[in-house]
Amino acid sequence: MVKVTKQTTTPTTRKSKIVKRATVKHIGIVAHDPFLEEYEAAIMGRHNFALQKKKQLTKLTNDSLSDFAMGYTYFGLHKTDTEWVFRDWAPNATAIYLIGDFNHWEKQEKFKAKRIKGTDNWELKLPLHAIKHEQLYKLIIEWDGGEGERIPAWVQRVVQDEVTHIFSAQVWDPQTPYKWKKKNFTPKTSPLLIYECHIGMAQEKEGVGTYNEFREKILPRIVKDGYNAIQIMAIQEHPYYGSFGYHVSSFFAPSSRFGTPEELKQLIDEAHKNGIAVIMDIVHSHAVKNELEGLGNYAGDPNQFFYSGDRHEHPAWDSLCFDYGKNEVLHFLLSNCKYWLEEYHFDGFRFDGVTSMLYYSHGLGEAFMSYGDYFNGHQDDNAICYLTLANLLIHEVNKKAITIAEEVSGMPGLAAAVKDGGYGFNYRMAMNIPDYWIKTIKELPDETWKPSSIFWEIKNRRADEKTISYCESHDQALVGDKTLIFRLIDADMYWHFKIGDENEIAHRGIALHKMIRLATVAAINGGYLNFMGNEFGHPEWIDFPREGNGWSHKYARRQWSLVDNKELDYQYLGNFDKKMLEVIKSEKKLIDTPIIEIWHNDSDQVLAFMRGNLLFVFNFSPNTSFTDYGFLVPEGSYNVVLNTDHKDYGGFGLADDSVEHFTLEDPLYKKDEKGWVKLYLPARSAVVLRKK
Repeated sequence: MVKVTKQTTTPTTRKSKIVKRATVKHIGIVAHDPFLEEYEAAIMGRHNFALQKKKQLTKLTNDSLSDFAMGYTYFGLHKTDTEWVFRDWAPNATAIYLIGDFNHWEKQEKFKAKRIKGTDNWELKLPLHAIKHEQLYKLIIEWDGGEGERIPAWVQRVVQDEVTHIFSAQVWDPQTPYKWKKKNFTPKTSPLLIYECHIGMAQEKEGVGTYNEFREKILPRIVKDGYNAIQIMAIQEHPYYGSFGYHVSSFFAPSSRFGTPEELKQLIDEAHKNGIAVIMDIVHSHAVKNELEGLGNYAGDPNQFFYSGDRHEHPAWDSLCFDYGKNEVLHFLLSNCKYWLEEYHFDGFRFDGVTSMLYYSHGLGEAFMSYGDYFNGHQDDNAICYLTLANLLIHEVNKKAITIAEEVSGMPGLAAAVKDGGYGFNYRMAMNIPDYWIKTIKELPDETWKPSSIFWEIKNRRADEKTISYCESHDQALVGDKTLIFRLIDADMYWHFKIGDENEIAHRGIALHKMIRLATVAAINGGYLNFMGNEFGHPEWIDFPREGNGWSHKYARRQWSLVDNKELDYQYLGNFDKKMLEVIKSEKKLIDTPIIEIWHNDSDQVLAFMRGNLLFVFNFSPNTSFTDYGFLVPEGSYNVVLNTDHKDYGGFGLADDSVEHFTLEDPLYKKDEKGWVKLYLPARSAVVLRKK
């Protein structure tokens, strides 16, 4: 909003004008970043478009998006006190039949839905005895020129036959609904420490893990390690297990591969009891192309849910792109957000593929070199509107909910408040950081690593947006790529990762794995994320069962026995990760404390910075250790609270961490209450000290 004060002139003379200086009030994200002033009209246009769309959608719900997003209680199959009711949105249909175990999978008149007068919605009412819990069903939808079997779009339970592998909807009406033990939960977000995980591959067995197994075997590990949130992948039902959950077919159905809805609720309940927030990796950026299992060509209309023409299919993902310009699609997706919050008590979402949503090009082939690239007319305003509405809705349902955007282009305002002209996410993924670490390891010899570059990269973000920092993504764990530990050590992990049998390559990898993690987490301004197993340097890649590997589960699992084995080095990395998080959490309100650079010297490869009372010191030199290296810091005494070179973490134990370090007075800096602290810095090591 622009406000300009009226210019005034004195009446005494024509020649002399006293002009009162105009004052301009910019919307929040522009006020925080003057370089956006040139694009304020576009920012305001997007902002107003979202608010107008909200007003249009909620004209019958007193401006409440939460009341609007109730589609999951209306559409689909529901049991009332007196009957079963099925409803569906299918504009192109000419007839809809419910078929299943209860009618020999045949079209019958008494199972035929009727179009609700004056709408594109269909309804079928059945007596309570007509269908039963766990019976399988589908739809036969007829349209002009054809018909086909479909799984209902709003279905909340889908199962796959173990023999035929065919998916069907399933009546779900357990006699005893799940009773939540922890009804009220508030996530800990200062800082937010996320353990990203996949239920199916979380077990060591060669097979698909379950919600119960995760709750019993993996959740206790996460609690013990000190994380305060889990981010679960692949919850929404997907036909192909190897898609990592990103080709969704049934958006309201938790994957039955892992167990029942009640078992998922029990897992979330147990996490909450242990102080762990549960974030869902939600996929609203695209949908699987399947017609029998998914929304492709629903009711004979390939564009019912999706854009038409060139925007219909994602050119890189072999999937379909939602039409965010349709109110019915907005209703479907917004209702989906509320459904997972209300029905399953998820604490928020990590939205996948946001870059793909924002741009007509899906971000493919674009460099994003200047601000003009974000406001050049190549953006999908409908998608921007949807993301803004989704964040407004989610935080209306749960003020403490967490929303995270996976977005690579750097779109300004993504994680800024809607009232400030932003899109309303709480956090955005700091995707530059893992790219930087991999590029550094692949392309630069150790002796050329520059602390100034490292320091700039780990804190490179917009001042008004919080981020989730991470060292490596789950994509780097997949076949065809490599995790940090594999980039550092490679095949030597198989031959030289036994205690006492390490070679120089293994020692280097262990040291840098810890230093990279410590530098990244020390500079966070919102949260930190680790993918399951990477904290202890899991050696195997992820390769889901597929035709090319004989449908084997050998690599679609996590080998916890490695970190539990006291003869192997994995325990050192696991121990370090646990202690690192403990130290980070010990500094109250760390993410609100400024990062104050103390020193960097690219020739020495030494970096030091402070946050609150914590002093972080890094020596990235591969072969030079320093004695009595001095840093000018606030006066006082400092104690070591974490040392990457400690023997408990696979280091050499070259320094005496029990020594209390007192600052030495310097007359030049006495008035600033600063003095010199002298430290021994072994090569390839980092130390954290706390000021008393």
